[in-house]
Amino acid sequence: MRALIVDDEPVARRRLKRMLTEHDDLEVVGEAGDGKEALERIEELKPDVVFLDIRMPEIDGLELARQLEGVQVVFTTAYDEYAVEAFETSAVAYLLKPIEKKRLASAIDKARQQRSQAGDQDLESLLRRMAGRDEPPRITAHRGDAIRVFDPREISRFHAQDGYTGFRHDGRTFLLDDTITSLTKRLEDWGFVRIHRGELVNLAEIKALRRQDDQSLVELSDGQRAPVSRRHLKELKRRLGIPVR
Repeated sequence: MRALIVDDEPVARRRLKRMLTEHDDLEVVGEAGDGKEALERIEELKPDVVFLDIRMPEIDGLELARQLEGVQVVFTTAYDEYAVEAFETSAVAYLLKPIEKKRLASAIDKARQQRSQAGDQDLESLLRRMAGRDEPPRITAHRGDAIRVFDPREISRFHAQDGYTGFRHDGRTFLLDDTITSLTKRLEDWGFVRIHRGELVNLAEIKALRRQDDQSLVELSDGQRAPVSRRHLKELKRRLGIPVR
């Protein structure tokens, strides 16, 4: 596995790098001293796992983790009060400094297992498609005493809302426990695209891309509007066939 270390303390980076070099199947491909630099290094180096401090300048670790897709995150921090928020970002592990070798080894094993499972799921998805039997995963939401089941192709937008994920269907709002990140992994093969850390939209439902008050927005077929972050704008334009300057 390819690993990136992100910490604003050089001493902490050096210590963690020494510990990681004891694992033969893990290669430290780079380091970063803050969240902004980390984004650049992740784009450049394409690591499999990021060992990420939380309290950092520019962009803190939690904010950075929410922006990452397709990268496993192991938090390494001296503070225990961020654990709940950390695991809401689908983190692999939360290690407190000074980091113990056994806990680090356990986190690496877990990252390795999740990476292997993701590969198996990708292969399974490919085989289902080749067999012509692929169907999108169903979305389930509680409403009253009933559990409603939805075809995601009938949903135009999922958005983060008060610690939950919300969507509209037939004029009603439903809430899910799933995070935007987990939904992205489940639905990206069925035409859904991440346009913001808290927004996942159905590409087929986008009717317009607009600029309003220095903010990019998509307008959907059901009248909803959703913000597009600068980080996701280029990829969205590519998916929509809009020339990118």
